[in-house]
Amino acid sequence: MDSSSLDFSGTRISHPALAEKYLALQERLRGLGEVLIGFSGGVDSTLLTAVARHVLGRAKVTACLAVGPSLAEQERLEAVELAALMDVELKTYRATEFENPAYVANGPDRCFHCKADLFQHLDRFAADSGSRAALLYGGNLDDTLDYRPGRKAAEAHGALAPLAEATLGKAEVRALSRAIGLPTSEKAAQPCLSSRIPYGSAVTPAKLAAVEAGEAMLAGMGFREFRLRHYGNLARIEVPGDQLDLFTAATKRDLAARLRDLGFTEMEIDPAGFRSGNLNRALAPDTLDRFSDRTHPGSRKVP
Repeated sequence: MDSSSLDFSGTRISHPALAEKYLALQERLRGLGEVLIGFSGGVDSTLLTAVARHVLGRAKVTACLAVGPSLAEQERLEAVELAALMDVELKTYRATEFENPAYVANGPDRCFHCKADLFQHLDRFAADSGSRAALLYGGNLDDTLDYRPGRKAAEAHGALAPLAEATLGKAEVRALSRAIGLPTSEKAAQPCLSSRIPYGSAVTPAKLAAVEAGEAMLAGMGFREFRLRHYGNLARIEVPGDQLDLFTAATKRDLAARLRDLGFTEMEIDPAGFRSGNLNRALAPDTLDRFSDRTHPGSRKVP
């Protein structure tokens, strides 16, 4: 796919409410003038970057990608390709969250420290260039209902979430991505690799490398959504419930043998299936409230 296949005419956005939100997003970005975007190559940040590039032009948009142990190499390569597709300047930098003991300790606020590292780098980019660019990230409206301690870091640095401001939820972000022609419209969510390690268990580059290699095996088996949760010597595998029968006795033996080479002496297939954010379920309600700023705008129908 090349940039000529991206369609910003809006003629394919048939749902009136979605078209109105799309216009609101464009107007918000236009009013910002110049932007630095925390870019991951995921569904949300890609749509935000593409629309910003369309509205503001190439000279006013910079996408910033953190490169480090928590980013899978395949995700880095895809992010670079997406930036080229959208014709935006991409700045990559070495993530420094591992220099923060609070991040390594992997408490319930780990995501706060990760995002704080991101926005510190974006602040530095803006200062070095002498610009007054607004700092943006790809949070959508659904994120305000979930456990997202990183939002507090964004607020501390004055970073904005235009998708959420335009009241765009995840399904709407995907719908707009399809309308524009972005290849990420159906991309499965891929949070950082550190999210595979239970809270309280230290995050290390070696653990993340094992998770990345193990999940590459699952991708090679044809799974689109999956997680390998790192429980020390145990690898707990999550795939969609309707695909659990793909694990035959033979494929289980083969996968277990390959995982042993990564240091996992035990393997468990989670019978409950894939659940995004599964490790957050272990957090007590008071912890969720203390480290997050979830809002409750109520249910809404998404086109």
